[in-house]
Amino acid sequence: MEKVHLSLKKEIDNSYDILIGSSLLEKIPSDLKKSRIANRYLIITDSNIEGLFGKKLLGLMKKNGLDAGLISFKAGEENKRIETFRTLIQSAYSTGLDRKSSIIALGGGVTGDMAGFVAACYMRGISYIQVPTSLLAMTDSSIGGKVAVDLPNGKNTVGNFHQPKKVYIDVSLLKTLPKKELMTGLAEIIKHALIKDASMFDFIEKNLDKIMDKEESVMISLIKRNCEIKAEAVEKDEKEAGLRKLLNYGHTVGHAVETLTNYKRYSHGEAVAIGMAVEGLIANKLGLLSQEELEEQNRLIKKAGLPIKLPDINAKKLISELKKDKKVVDGKIEFALLEGIGKAKFGLSAPDKIIEEAVEESR
Repeated sequence: MEKVHLSLKKEIDNSYDILIGSSLLEKIPSDLKKSRIANRYLIITDSNIEGLFGKKLLGLMKKNGLDAGLISFKAGEENKRIETFRTLIQSAYSTGLDRKSSIIALGGGVTGDMAGFVAACYMRGISYIQVPTSLLAMTDSSIGGKVAVDLPNGKNTVGNFHQPKKVYIDVSLLKTLPKKELMTGLAEIIKHALIKDASMFDFIEKNLDKIMDKEESVMISLIKRNCEIKAEAVEKDEKEAGLRKLLNYGHTVGHAVETLTNYKRYSHGEAVAIGMAVEGLIANKLGLLSQEELEEQNRLIKKAGLPIKLPDINAKKLISELKKDKKVVDGKIEFALLEGIGKAKFGLSAPDKIIEEAVEESR
C-alpha cells in the first residue's frame, strides 16, 4: 500500500472587533472604507428591517462611494429554511458578488444566521459583517460565527462555523424594538449571567426597569459584559467541542419546545426561558443546584416577563425530541447545567425518569 500524507497544519487568525455604542449605523460606511474589507457589499436583511434601517444604510454606503446592494426576505423564524437560503444565494450570484465581496447581515438572529450561512457557502466562503438590530442578536447570535438554517423537524440542523470580519452593535437601533423582542434578548442575557457572572445577575435585578426602558448607558454596559462572556467562550472553544457548550444552557429543552410548537407559540427567548426553568429543575434533582438558587433564577426570569411553565406537551414526546438534538452523544442527552448562580458545567446527562419528572413539574 502506498501513502501520501497531506499536511494542513495552519494558524488561521479569525479575530475581529465588536464595536458597541450609539448612532453607529451612520459611522459604518466610513469605517468600512478605511478597513477595506471588501470591494463590494451586499446587505441582506428581512422585510421588517429593510424599511427601518436597510434602505438608510444602503444610502449611506452609496453616499460614501461604496459599491453596495440590498436584498431582503420575508421576516420570521419560519422562513429560516433551505428554500430562503437558495433564493438568497442565487440573488447574491445574480448581483455579481465575487470572492472579494462581503455580505452585511442587518437584522436579528434569523437574518444573522441566514446571511452568515450564505457567506459561508457562497464561492466556498466570503467575508461578512454583523450589524445586529435586536437585543438577542447583539448579545448572542451575532458573536461566535454559528450560522445555520432549520429543517422542518430540527432547528439549526444545516449550518457551519463562519466568523464575521466585524460586528457593529448600535444600541440606538433598539428604540424601535418591540417589548416582546427586548424580553427575548433579555433571556440570553440572564443565561449568560447564570452560567458565568453572579454580579451581572445582581446588576440585572437592580437595573431591570432601566433595561426595559432601553436606557443607553445601561444597555451599553450590559451588552459589553455579555459580549465579553460570549467572546471568552468562543476564544477558548471556537467549534463548540467543550467550554462553549456552557452557552447551551436552556437551549436543549428550549429548542425542543420551539420545534414541538412549530416556532409559532414562543419567541426564541421565551423558549430558552422555559428551557432554563426545566433544566434548572433537572440540576436541582441531580443535586447540583440548591432549591434557593433555583427559585432565585426563576424569580428573575418571571420578573423579566418571561415564561417558566411548559406548554401542554407530552413528556415522552419531549424526550423523544430532545434525543434528536445535535448534542446527543451515544443516545444520551447532554446538558449544560447550573451548579449555582454564575457557575455551570457542561457534558452532563440525566436519567429519562428525572427529565420526565422535571417536565411534569414544570407544567
